Amino acid sequence: MLSDEFISYISSVRRYSPRTVAVYRDVLDRYQAFALNGDLTVTMLRNYEVYLMEELKLDSRTVNLHLSVMSSYCRFLMRKGVLETNPVRSVRRPKIPRRLPVFYSGEAMESYFSSTCGDVEFGNYSQKLNKLIISMLANTGMRRAELVGLNRSSFDESRRVMHILGKGNKMREIPLPSSLCEEISLYLQSADLMFDTASPETPLLLTPRGDRLYPVFVDRVVKKELGKVEGITGRKSPHVLRHTLATELLSDGADLNSIKELLGHSSLAATQVYTHNSIERLKKVYSNAHPRAKNGGKNGDQD
Repeated sequence: MLSDEFISYISSVRRYSPRTVAVYRDVLDRYQAFALNGDLTVTMLRNYEVYLMEELKLDSRTVNLHLSVMSSYCRFLMRKGVLETNPVRSVRRPKIPRRLPVFYSGEAMESYFSSTCGDVEFGNYSQKLNKLIISMLANTGMRRAELVGLNRSSFDESRRVMHILGKGNKMREIPLPSSLCEEISLYLQSADLMFDTASPETPLLLTPRGDRLYPVFVDRVVKKELGKVEGITGRKSPHVLRHTLATELLSDGADLNSIKELLGHSSLAATQVYTHNSIERLKKVYSNAHPRAKNGGKNGDQD
């Protein structure tokens, strides 16, 4: 089937991550079940969009994801000569409401690291591992999948950098603060005592059973560790730690291009979303501190 050929193409040629490939497969399967004979027409795609929104009650962001996958599939079929045009381009997509990235306050993160500072040297293996997972996510802004994929060879202690294999198999280097390098080294000493970690291709971080980290394990650690911190409420995830670093760097004066390179964004547009958080912070500072803002913008003294 052409859909199977497409999945093979994005997996082996485009080298999409297994998670992304699974999402594409799920979308194609859903569409083919809906369309029965698999017709790729503007009318059928519009009907599918209505089905997703009104029957399945999916939000606009998810519906746009479905249409993006179908558009990518149609472009593939155009290259194969099966379609002359891309019908998805004629489908009006639902508007996605602007959503600012969620982040943790600097005070809350400082509270966490202050309360766990002894875990690095005196904690058991699990405590050291959990603390290091939070430290690496918070200090580097790497994605969860990037953390899971790290090997011993990824860590260059002499240069204080981490080699990251990001989206699209793009390599980048992330600078590491000396305190994080020391924390990694102390953790590796504990790992060496428990497991056979001689090979450079051994995973950098290992579960207490000696296996490579996996996404659900990382999610559980983040929820457990940040759940202890007063001031951190709502969503607790690796991605929020990534947002937190980007927001703090921008607030401290780092330029967007540098943040873009650090996070491994493919375009500056993906990084610019963090400027909105900085603007919101500025508005609050202005409202709380500026004399005219405090009295509603009126001139003169207020009784």
